[in-house]
Amino acid sequence: MPSAHASNSFHLAVWHPSLNWPLLAQEIKDPKVLDQMQNAFNNFIKSGQVWALMIGLFFGYLIRGITR
Repeated sequence: MPSAHASNSFHLAVWHPSLNWPLLAQEIKDPKVLDQMQNAFNNFIKSGQVWALMIGLFFGYLIRGITR
């Protein structure tokens, strides 16, 4: 069930178009989005998750081929 706060925010946004929208915006703590993406990708490679993804795709494709 949605919280009362969420429904009140939606009600304000719909019925009060002159509402100050920056007040509803999320605060950005680290605006370096590309650096965050690069760090996440490097962690994805270094942690070996890329191998898990490739193995999962291979076996998923194999099982899909067998069950068709």
